[in-house]
Amino acid sequence: MAAAVARGVSVPELPRLLARDPYLAPFAPDFQRRYTLFHDRLKNIEENEGGLDKFSRSYKTFGVNQLLDGGLYCKEWAPGAEAVFLTGDFNGWNPFSHPYKKMDYGKWELIIPPGQDGFSPVPHGSKLKVVIRSKNGEILYRISPWAKYVARVGTNVNYDWIHWDPPLPYLRKHPQPKKPKSLRIYESHVGIASPEGKVASYKNFTDNILPKIKDLGYNCVQLMAIMEHAYYASFGYQITSFFAASSRYGTPDDLKELIDIAHSLGITVLLDVVHSHASNNSEDGLNKFDGTDSCFFHSGPRGTHNLWDSRLFDYSNWEVLRFLLSNLRWWIEEYGFDGFRFDGITSMLYHNHGIGTGFSGDYHEYFGLHVDEDALVYLIMANHIIHLLHPESITVAEDVSGMPALCCPIAQGGGGFDYRLAMAIPDKWIQIIKELKDEDWNMGNIVHTLTNRRYEEKYIAYAESHDQALVGDKTLAFWLMDAEMYTNMSVLSPLTPVIDRGIQLHKMIRLITHALGGEGYLNFMGNEFGHPEWLDFPRKGNNESYHYARRQFHLADDHILRYRFLNTFDRDMNKLEERFGWLASPPAFVTENHESNKVIIFERANLIFIFNFHPSKSYTEYRVAAETPGKYKIALDSDAPEYGGHQRLDHNTEYFTEQYSHNFRSNSLLAYIPSRVAIVLQNMDIPN
Repeated sequence: MAAAVARGVSVPELPRLLARDPYLAPFAPDFQRRYTLFHDRLKNIEENEGGLDKFSRSYKTFGVNQLLDGGLYCKEWAPGAEAVFLTGDFNGWNPFSHPYKKMDYGKWELIIPPGQDGFSPVPHGSKLKVVIRSKNGEILYRISPWAKYVARVGTNVNYDWIHWDPPLPYLRKHPQPKKPKSLRIYESHVGIASPEGKVASYKNFTDNILPKIKDLGYNCVQLMAIMEHAYYASFGYQITSFFAASSRYGTPDDLKELIDIAHSLGITVLLDVVHSHASNNSEDGLNKFDGTDSCFFHSGPRGTHNLWDSRLFDYSNWEVLRFLLSNLRWWIEEYGFDGFRFDGITSMLYHNHGIGTGFSGDYHEYFGLHVDEDALVYLIMANHIIHLLHPESITVAEDVSGMPALCCPIAQGGGGFDYRLAMAIPDKWIQIIKELKDEDWNMGNIVHTLTNRRYEEKYIAYAESHDQALVGDKTLAFWLMDAEMYTNMSVLSPLTPVIDRGIQLHKMIRLITHALGGEGYLNFMGNEFGHPEWLDFPRKGNNESYHYARRQFHLADDHILRYRFLNTFDRDMNKLEERFGWLASPPAFVTENHESNKVIIFERANLIFIFNFHPSKSYTEYRVAAETPGKYKIALDSDAPEYGGHQRLDHNTEYFTEQYSHNFRSNSLLAYIPSRVAIVLQNMDIPN
């Protein structure tokens, strides 16, 4: 590393980054060092591996792969092994009949000739194991890190490696859609995507959920818990097999069909990828694959995440880079994913993994020896290869710390991500609802939280994600309405003050987050209609119950229940964004955040957004700033009856601007603004 820093490689567009944020100037050497490390790793791969393209497609040689003559080529990296063998159904589970040949750099290879019939010696659907003889003579049965399909068979506790080579593999029928200008993400978990108390399937998601996502106006689905994880209750965050799509929902072909059908609907599909850590399972995971505590991971304490009880990758290791970069390529090219949401990046970026750290925003927190630059360089390489080989792909960073330039181009010294999650927003909403009376809500604080983002870095805003739905926490709907959701959500029962408040604020919070909070928007499945219960997977602590591991979509379809009002509003909010594209527009211009009136007004994408958070005060002839003159009409009104509102606004009203400057805008208009309402005004003189 010292040599790389001394030599240095100039960052092509670093001056642009420093001009945009002069406070980063003292850290220019850090950006140069990081870029040099990235440049050197890339150069080494080009010189020693025949290019990045070949290197990142190593899944075609590692693991078990079909040869043109029908035989099999098997390859593993097990630097700590004394000997390696392949066993399985194909050889009657003889552990030593098929030894691998030792190669350089800890690699092992085995060629198995085709059978007498010319076909593969290992039939599709048969079980396999890698047998490792460790340095101390121990015999270990392992699943290949490159296994493409694993499943729990019968009553087995551990997963089995099953050779996946169907005679008629699924063939894609539909082209991948172009990258959306406005990203509206429906965060989803296949297993809970059913009202029934069971693990739902890929087929169920394809047939029943994709049409709902399309109808709601989302153009992207983010799939969680796809990479195989032995423990269902880990929510998919304790990965055991990185190249295997979870078999608990169906076959790999079922997932391929799901993605293909999503593409036919114009829906982009992102994978929630977990490269920040791995399950510490050894029988059916990566841990101790070759009998040592290292291999893919750091050895000793550095290789273990104390809070997550999981293993931590050594991102400086050549073979780890091969494994992880090939993993990204595999999900894009084999399954057709359109990009990734990278989980747990904060844990990767810092040696302390962000544990017990409250990031204040001081720039010194993002530079120095406490930053794991090997992990950062891996992320830069990941973005480089994804965007180089698949320019329409999307990458999203989940980082709590706020690392500067994470979503700036690599040429500027940035991390190369397309978007980052605006993680402060959901925390702010829950804090407000938990701690403050309605009349004490601080409009300036809300606006600051929604607009406080780095210039020219794209953020995905959300009012709540899966994190807020987990057991031990509450969704926004539950915070707002709590127990009354079980008794008073029927239109046949009187509208109580609690339910009325909850419904109105739920809509307002979502719209202001959508329109003001970022350049993308995310919603967790079911929360669009105010799903009444938290999420809790079957585990010992709840007697293995599936009661809370399901999404009750039927509630939104029932015309007797008030959930449909929230569902309809969410759909129309997305459809309005589709028409006007505010997420792809420059940030909003906030013209008002009036504390005593509890009014927030801003302009974005030729629309005027008006929010009155006051619990009881309505305003007649309220002056609203408008830069663009013309005739305005209501485009969206949270008080409309189809959204469970009180129908206090006349949608035939025409609002004409006058040349009366107000709140730093050239023109203004007068409007009636009822209490607890969100209104969007459209300029009718501007075609959309």
